[in-house]
Amino acid sequence: MRRTGVILASTFLVAFLSLVALLSNAIGQQPSDARATAAAAIRAADAAGLRAAQAKDVANATANYADDASWLPPHAPIIKGKDAIRSAWAQLLSSPGFKIDWQITQVDVSRAGDMAYTLYKYEMTMGTPNGAPIQDSGKDMAVWKKQSDGTWKIVADTFNSDLPLPSGTSK
Repeated sequence: MRRTGVILASTFLVAFLSLVALLSNAIGQQPSDARATAAAAIRAADAAGLRAAQAKDVANATANYADDASWLPPHAPIIKGKDAIRSAWAQLLSSPGFKIDWQITQVDVSRAGDMAYTLYKYEMTMGTPNGAPIQDSGKDMAVWKKQSDGTWKIVADTFNSDLPLPSGTSK
């Protein structure tokens, strides 16, 4: 009788450990697949935003911002809310000689799959009041949040130049 109990306990233990291993594998694989899907969705939404910015299409260039987003441009106060961000982008896109290009260099989706950040590098050209072009290059970081409808929206976005400050400018 004792031998039967040991066999049953061993069988139960093997079955339990097999179930734990199966669940661990399933749980371990799902988040990475979901995170890869989220990263691809963010990249696609961002690419559409870039195309819109290059076409000077303000509505679609700002479509990725959440209604309560914050935009932190350099040398300016925080711009809060999609309407204010849209207005600031309209001003930027209407600058004489404006051209922009950016590339995502990193996407990192949270383990929970509801938040992400993207790092970028950008190049931008715009004209000055006297018509001389200003060429800038720099970096950007955006924080994305998954919305209740499954889309991803930017909730915070900031960028700054890699160019040194002009001589005679204090930090």
